[in-house]
Amino acid sequence: MAARPEHAAKKARPLSPRRRPRTSAGDTGSTFTSKGRIAMTGNDTARTHVDVVVVGAGFAGVYSLHKLRGMGLSVRGFESGTDVGGTWYWNKYPGARCDVESIEYSFGFSDEIQQKWDWSHRFSFQPDIQRYISHVADKLDVRKLIDFRTKIVSMTYDGDSQTWTVTTDKGEVITCRYCVMATGNLSIPLFPAIPGLDSFEGEKYHSGRWPAEKVDFTGKRVAVFGTGATGIQIVPEVAKEASKLYVMQRSPNFSLPAGNRPLSKEYLDGVRKTYPDLRQRAKHHVFGTAAIPEPTQSALELSEDELFQKFEELWANGGSINFQMAFTDFMRNEEANKRLSDYVRYKIRQTVKDPETAEKLCPKDHPIGSKRICIDTDYYETFNRDNVELVSLRENPVVRITPHSIVLQDGEIEVDALVFATGFDAVTGSLTNIDITGRNGLKLADKWGKRPSSYLGFAIAGFPNMFLITGPGSPAVKSNMVLSIEQHVDMIGETIAYMQKTGSGAIEAQVEAEDKWVEYVTEVANQTLYVKADSWYTGANVPGKARMFVPFVGGAQNYRKICEDVVADGFRGFTLEPESTPEKRSA
Repeated sequence: MAARPEHAAKKARPLSPRRRPRTSAGDTGSTFTSKGRIAMTGNDTARTHVDVVVVGAGFAGVYSLHKLRGMGLSVRGFESGTDVGGTWYWNKYPGARCDVESIEYSFGFSDEIQQKWDWSHRFSFQPDIQRYISHVADKLDVRKLIDFRTKIVSMTYDGDSQTWTVTTDKGEVITCRYCVMATGNLSIPLFPAIPGLDSFEGEKYHSGRWPAEKVDFTGKRVAVFGTGATGIQIVPEVAKEASKLYVMQRSPNFSLPAGNRPLSKEYLDGVRKTYPDLRQRAKHHVFGTAAIPEPTQSALELSEDELFQKFEELWANGGSINFQMAFTDFMRNEEANKRLSDYVRYKIRQTVKDPETAEKLCPKDHPIGSKRICIDTDYYETFNRDNVELVSLRENPVVRITPHSIVLQDGEIEVDALVFATGFDAVTGSLTNIDITGRNGLKLADKWGKRPSSYLGFAIAGFPNMFLITGPGSPAVKSNMVLSIEQHVDMIGETIAYMQKTGSGAIEAQVEAEDKWVEYVTEVANQTLYVKADSWYTGANVPGKARMFVPFVGGAQNYRKICEDVVADGFRGFTLEPESTPEKRSA
């Protein structure tokens, strides 16, 4: 791996310990409510003041509210949905399932919660994960801190008072010292720009905004757009009901069998005994999981027969991480990667009976793993059904959509329903979708219009006291998300505690540290095959979006150590400001 950057020559400015910063907006003419302090401004406009605003109520938001309230801070959460869950609240589509094993895709901060929760399957389905995060929210009693059905539309930082002014879509204005952006990496759904789409009179669905009630496709002609991780889960389920299913494929993706199975009571009882060790081992794992050991062998060290047998074992066991963790050079050596790519193409051709369809399903434009590896249950087998037809949009693109059909360059398809599994404005979209204004009028959308830069994927130069959870430049989507979320929330707690100890009113990433971190993230990525594909990891799925490989792929365990070193070194790469005077706060 590339040598670590020093981030910045200067560490955070040392300050003499002084009193803990005040956590409210002044005492004169104000009163407390269950939502914080109501301060009356000069024009008699009521503004609620709290220490922390948390945006989003998925895994990150729920843990943030619990963690920060436990530090004695006043907190409020805001969520546009009607319940907790984040990604797992919105993505209710048929077949929705996690691709990280359930035991690992769960919180480790509470032994009481993990000891009493039973997972039903190796890879959990959406309803199970939704029930889990709802259970956690209830156990921690954080629902009362959340305003549901409420979007944050703007956030503006004031340097004199060292506070943020946050405005909701309902017109409420909240001031706070800290903003925690628990907005998720896959939150803003994308629709394809197809002429006539709005004129369609049948049913239309996006996987990321699926209705709560069951959608019945029985006897209907359905077209599914998108064959990434989501589309590959949807297709087999819709095919069971639809009279005709058209799979509208632009680019084929590699998919591996999930090998999903129920978890026995004996297995779960065994896991409970090993949770402490499992959580610790996960923190020192490249992906943040403990179930699969890290590789020690190159794929090129095996003969063709030995490698084939190894792949056959992995295929039978199922899952994607076990493939990625099988060899040291999977994402670093093109020949090693080609051997796995060739094997998966072999399995596709072996499974799909029609040779022409099988060939169209074989990815040939990117190394396996450079786009998100999908896991499926009977995806390729579905194309052997009489009611399923693959439409290659590379060969026969869509011209327009009419009220009842899809017009192709060659032909027309009449349909009753359209399903879009067309992805998200990933990692950055949920933040740029809010009008965020930092120091000196700097707009986040303008800054990230050039490149999505941050320091450690945790903080952004020009935006003091705003903390990202799994932001650009962190392992994020290339790690076990729940473990990465826990790390960042704990780091937010450490940061605020340090600010209280030193009497600091603001903390901000230094420009030099941010630039060096972005360079390091890019340098590490360039040593891998990840950069060989146009993917949502780089923003390639959003027209006009700044291109940069966003996740840190130098290993979740290495990233954790870097963050620990930054904190231990007095928050190296950050600038801390003393708490502002009462005069400035009231100005």
